[in-house]
Amino acid sequence: MATTAFSAAWALLLWISHTASSARVYPPNEVTLLDSRTVQGELKWVSSPTEGGWEEVSIMDEKNTPIRTYQVCNVMEPNQNNWLRTDWIARGAAQRIYVEIKFTLRDCNSLPGVMGTCKETFNLYYYESNNDKERYIRENQFIKIDTIAADESFTQVDIGDRIMKLNTEVRDVGVLTRKGFYLAFQDVGACIALVSVRIFYKKCPLTVRNLAQFPDTTTGADTSSLVEVRGSCVDNSEEREVPKMYCGADGEWLVPIGSCLCNPGFEERAGACQACKIGYYRALASDAGCSKCPPHSYSVREGSTSCACDKGYFRSETDPASMPCTQPPSAPQHLISNVNETSVNLEWSAPAFSGGRQDLTYNVVCKRCGPDGQRCEPCGVGVHYTPQQLSLRTTRVSINELQAHTNYTFQVWAVNGVSPQSPGPDQAASVTVTTNQAAPSPVTSIQAKDITRHGVSLAWQQPERPNGVILEYEVKYYEKDQNERSYRIMKTSSRSADIKGLSPLTSYVFHVRARTAAGYGEFSTPFEFMTNSVPSPIIGDGANSTVLLVSVIGSVVLLLIFIAVFVIGRRRSKYSKAKQDSDEEKHLHPGVRIYVDPFTYEDPNQAVREFAKEIDASCIKIEKVIGIGEFGEVCSGRLKMPGKREICVAIKTLKAGYTEKQRRDFLSEASIMGQFDHPNIIRLEGVVTKCKPVMIITEYMENGSLDAFLRKNDGRFTVIQLVGILRGIASGMKYLSDMSYVHRDLAARNILVNSNLVCKVSDFGMSRVLEEDPDAAYTTRGGKIPIRWTAPEAIAYRKFTSASDVWSYGIVMWEVMSYGERPYWDMSNQDVIKAIEEGYRLPPPMDCPISLHQLMLDCWQKERAERPKFSQIVNMLDKLIRNPNTLKRTGGEIARPNTTLLEPSSPEFSSPLGTVSDWLTAINMERYRDNFTAAGYTTPEAVVHMTQEDMTRIGISSAAHQDKILSSAQGMLSQMQQIQDRMVPV
Repeated sequence: MATTAFSAAWALLLWISHTASSARVYPPNEVTLLDSRTVQGELKWVSSPTEGGWEEVSIMDEKNTPIRTYQVCNVMEPNQNNWLRTDWIARGAAQRIYVEIKFTLRDCNSLPGVMGTCKETFNLYYYESNNDKERYIRENQFIKIDTIAADESFTQVDIGDRIMKLNTEVRDVGVLTRKGFYLAFQDVGACIALVSVRIFYKKCPLTVRNLAQFPDTTTGADTSSLVEVRGSCVDNSEEREVPKMYCGADGEWLVPIGSCLCNPGFEERAGACQACKIGYYRALASDAGCSKCPPHSYSVREGSTSCACDKGYFRSETDPASMPCTQPPSAPQHLISNVNETSVNLEWSAPAFSGGRQDLTYNVVCKRCGPDGQRCEPCGVGVHYTPQQLSLRTTRVSINELQAHTNYTFQVWAVNGVSPQSPGPDQAASVTVTTNQAAPSPVTSIQAKDITRHGVSLAWQQPERPNGVILEYEVKYYEKDQNERSYRIMKTSSRSADIKGLSPLTSYVFHVRARTAAGYGEFSTPFEFMTNSVPSPIIGDGANSTVLLVSVIGSVVLLLIFIAVFVIGRRRSKYSKAKQDSDEEKHLHPGVRIYVDPFTYEDPNQAVREFAKEIDASCIKIEKVIGIGEFGEVCSGRLKMPGKREICVAIKTLKAGYTEKQRRDFLSEASIMGQFDHPNIIRLEGVVTKCKPVMIITEYMENGSLDAFLRKNDGRFTVIQLVGILRGIASGMKYLSDMSYVHRDLAARNILVNSNLVCKVSDFGMSRVLEEDPDAAYTTRGGKIPIRWTAPEAIAYRKFTSASDVWSYGIVMWEVMSYGERPYWDMSNQDVIKAIEEGYRLPPPMDCPISLHQLMLDCWQKERAERPKFSQIVNMLDKLIRNPNTLKRTGGEIARPNTTLLEPSSPEFSSPLGTVSDWLTAINMERYRDNFTAAGYTTPEAVVHMTQEDMTRIGISSAAHQDKILSSAQGMLSQMQQIQDRMVPV
C-alpha cells in the first residue's frame, strides 16, 4: 500500500515540476470563491476517517513554491469510504457555482492483486449552510453532485517515462439559496491525487456598449436564463433609447438594445464622450460628430454647441448652426414708378449685395404726404397691393385705390432672414409720386324707397372715393330673366331715381355708377327688386285693344297645344305599353334619363348586356371574404383593366348549384345599377357571366354599411358632418327619383360609406331576404316589407312611390342623428303599424337640431302629397349647411335613449321654430330676415299678429310671399294657443 501511495505522489511531483512554472490566468467572466493552489500554508480540510484516509501533502514546484494537495490510495482493502470536506465557502451573489477539479488517477490494471477492491472514480458532494459553525455533518445530509471519472489514468511505466496524465473536470451546482456551502469528496477505493480544487461562479463583466455602461452582473440561477440589465449612459451623454442588454448563463453579454448619444458639444471617441475642441462645435445629439465652425463664426471654449458670429454678421432664429453667419442686404437698385390715375406701378432691380443668403424678399411701405411733401403718414388699410405688400419675391408691385391729386412716398425694403437684427436705411429705396384725377369708386347701399306696380324709387349713397366732383349718375336696369341682354339706361344728377314703365310682379336688376371729369366709375354690384302685382282687367271693361289681342292669341295657342297633345296621344297607342310609358316619361322630363325595368325584357340577359359591362375574370383578384349574401359570398379584391390603374372593388359571387331564376334575380341588380351614374349611388364596374362563378363587380366602400359605421363611431361627428351625410344620401335619392326609380328599401343598412365618408345608396336587388330577424319584415301579398322604414300606404296597399321613399328617408335621418339606433327600438312590427296609424311619430334623437327633426316630421306626413320632394330636401339641407346657426337649437333636454313616441297633438310634434330666423328658414322665406329684424319683429309672439299692411310696410311687396308668410304665421299662432292650453296653471 505504501508503494502505491508513493507512486501516486511521485507522479504528482513530476506533474508539478513540469507545469507549475506557468501562472494561471482566469477569464474575466469568472469570479473565484476558492482556489486551493493560492492558499498559503496548510488547507486543513476535514477528513474522515482521520487516519488512513485522505492525506494532505505539500510538494515544492521548481520555483520552490509549496503546493498543498490531497491524495488517497487504499486500493488493497475493500469497502473504502474516505471523506474529505472543505471549509465553509460563502457564495456571495452567486446562485449557481462551478467546481473545477484537477487530479491524477492510477490505472487499476497497473496495480497487481487489487482486482475487486480498486476503483477508478470518486464522488463529489455539497451541503448548504447559512454559517460556518457546522463542523459535524452527517454523510446523508450531503447532496451528490456527480461521480467523477478520469479521462486519463497513469501507470508505473508512465512514471518511469514521465508521461503525465492530468484530468480536469468541471461541474456546476445550483440553485443555491443559503449564504454558503461545504464541498466534499468521497473516495470508494481509488488511487487518486487532488492536484487543485477551484470553486467559482460566472458573471458578465463590466462593459460599455453604445455609450452605455453595464455593471458586473452575476448570471442567472438557471443555465438557460437571461438576466435583463439596464445600462447607464456614460458621462456627457443622454439616452436615445433605453439601453439594455442580457447577461447569459455563460457570462457573455447578449442582445444589445437601445443606445446613448453624446450631449451637444461632445462627440464619441474611444467609447466615451469627449468635448469638441476650440474652433469646433456639435449642435445636436443626433449630429455625427464635432464640426468646424462655419464661415464668419467662431468658438472660444471646448464643448461648444454653436459658434458665435463675427462682428457685423448674424444668424436668424431659424438658421441651423451649420449655416454660415450672414449680413442684411443692401437697398434695391434702379427703383422707378409709373402713375396711372390713382394707381402706381413700381419696379426695381435686385440689390447689389444679397448678404450671402437665398431668402431675399421685399416689403413696400406707403406714406401719404402733404402738398409740400412733408408731414407724411401711413396710407392706411384702404390701399390695395398686387400681388402683395410684404414678403414680395418679384421685383414689381401695383398699388391701387389711392387718392387722386395726392402726394405719396413709397419705400421698397430689401430684407432677408437677418434684417430684423440689423435694420438700416441703406436697405431701402424710395420714390415720391403724385396721383392723377381718377374715376369714382363703385356706388354702394342702393335702397328701394317705394315700389309700385309699374315703378321703383331708388336712392343710394355717394361712392366711398368720389375722386373728384360727381357730375352725374347712370342707372342701368333690366328684367332678371333677360340676363342683361336687353337693358335700359337712366341718367340723373342726384343720388336718387324714379324708374317708371316697369312690368308688374316682375323681378328687376339695377346697377348704378357715378361719373366725374375723369370719366365713369365701375357699375355697382347688382341689386334686385320686384314690382307689385296688378289685377287682370276684365275684357270689355276698361281693357285696351292690346290686352284683347294678347288674350285672343293666347287662347288660340292654348287650343293648338291641346290639339297637338291629343294627336300625339292617339299615335302613341300604336306602340307597346313599355315603349309608351318610356316615351311619356321622356316627354315629361326632357333631358333626363329614365330608368328601364330589366324585368320588362323578354330575355333578361339582354338587359345585362345592355346596362352592364362584361369583365374578363383574369382581370379580377379576389383577396378575402367580407360577408355572406343571399346568393353567395361577398368578397373584396382588386380589378386591373388593361391600360387602367388597379382599383379596389367589392365582388358579389353567385354560389354553385344555382337555378336559372336565381341567376336572373342575381344579375338583375347589375342591370339596375348599370343605369345609374351619380357620386352618391354605388358604381357598377361590371359583371362576369361567361365563366363561373358569376360575379357582380362594384366599387369598394371601405367603411361598410352606414348603420354599423355610425354605431362604431358614436358621438364622434359634428352636426354639420351628419347633415353632410344626409345631404349626400338625399342627392342620390333625388337622382333616382328624377329617373323615376323607386328604391323601396331605403335604410341606413343599405347605405355604404367609403374612406372619404362619402355615402352611397346601394342594394337594388328586390328578391333577397331583408333581414335575418323574422320580426324585421311584415309579409303582405307580393313579398316582404321592412315595416320600420316603410310608408303607411306601402304597408297597407303596396303603393310604392318616390313619396314612400321620402318616408324611408325620414327614418334614415333619424338613424343618422341617433348614431345607428334601431327605429322604434324593441316595439313589434304590429305595434309600429298601429302607432303610425294613430299618428305617433319618432321623437328627436339626443342633441338633434329642431330644424332637422321638423324635416323628419315633414317626411312622415300621412298624406304622401304633403311630403317634400327629394329636390326640396336637398335644397333645405343646403341652406342648413350654409347657415349653421340654424342647427344650434336642439332638443337637448331629451336624454337618449328616449323611447316615447310623439303624440300628434303634442307641442313637439309640429311646434313652431324657436326664433323668427329659424321660422323663416323653415318656410323658405329667409330672404326677408333683415326686413323683420329692422322692423322689430324678433319674437314669434310679435310675428303672429302681423297684417298684410305690416308686410308691405317692412318691404315685402310680393302678394304671393305675403300670403305664404301670413298663412304660416296663423298656423304658428294656433300651435302656440294649443301649448298655452296644455300648460298647468301656477
